Amino acid sequence: MSLYCGIDLHSTNSYLVVLDEKDRAVLDKRVPNQLGQVLRELEPFRESLDGVAVESTFNWYWLANGLEDHGYQPRLVNTCAAKQYEGLKFRNDAHDARWIAHMMRLGILPLGSIMDRERRAVRDLLRRRMRVVQQRVKNLLQLKSMIANHTGKMLPASELKKLEDEEIPETITDPLTRRTIVSALRIQRMLKGEVAELQKTAYQFVKRDEDYKLLRTIQGVGELLAMVILYETGDVQRFASVGNYASYCRCVQSKYESNGRKKGTGNRKNGNAYLSWAFAEAAHFAIRFQPSARRFFDKKSRKTNARVAASAVSHKLARAVYFMLRDKVPYRTELLFGAAS
Repeated sequence: MSLYCGIDLHSTNSYLVVLDEKDRAVLDKRVPNQLGQVLRELEPFRESLDGVAVESTFNWYWLANGLEDHGYQPRLVNTCAAKQYEGLKFRNDAHDARWIAHMMRLGILPLGSIMDRERRAVRDLLRRRMRVVQQRVKNLLQLKSMIANHTGKMLPASELKKLEDEEIPETITDPLTRRTIVSALRIQRMLKGEVAELQKTAYQFVKRDEDYKLLRTIQGVGELLAMVILYETGDVQRFASVGNYASYCRCVQSKYESNGRKKGTGNRKNGNAYLSWAFAEAAHFAIRFQPSARRFFDKKSRKTNARVAASAVSHKLARAVYFMLRDKVPYRTELLFGAAS
């Protein structure tokens, strides 16, 4: 007899439900977030479990890794798709875990993708790099505002980045203010070095990857963009079609229509924010370095506007990447935008 386990994972505890083939609960229990405790509860059902589905928003790595190490088949629930009837008057963690196990028994449980651990670690490192870059920009803007506040001059960012401690404008005489600016300059240098180190570390894992080499054939896609696209995409085979991938990259329009009329919008932010950024950047570089892309952009701009035209270029690039990774072929701009005249 097959059994089906649903786990509703929270920050400090998890609710476990194991159902049999007739939807009868053979385990219904809340346990603390300790791998040993979870494994002890599942051990009596190990041989019959068809799978273990986990619903979580942010803290599932430890559980998925631990279950996999002990011979279970962890599955990650797509929380956006695994919704219950919205008219329910009462639901709690037990109901949620039971619902997960029930859908798994019926074979209709919507699942997310679990990337292998090494690639997941590189992906998270690249995400950390992006956050450090954001911190660096924020610090730079604060430094620029501080100097302008005391001197009345707006120094360009290019000059601020080269500014040394002893080069602080002499008109700033207050020692506490000068010390504050020195602190901001030191933080700026530290963040710059950290960004470079993170990118260098990630590159050591990706430089021999054949898919990475394919992505570098796109004019304007450099080392960083190629790494972000590759590791945020993961296994491209998990997308049923090129349209699904473009939607995941937030490169499609969010709009509901009925009888030819707009009836509302969907969740336009549903998808991967990092891929959305990467393809937006790639589009701007494509417009600069690919004549055919520039020609397409100019033609589209005349009909709409520059923002919509740039989004159209992003969409085309996302579709191209899907087929490049699926079919293992290099980039060909003439197939995407037509031959440049």
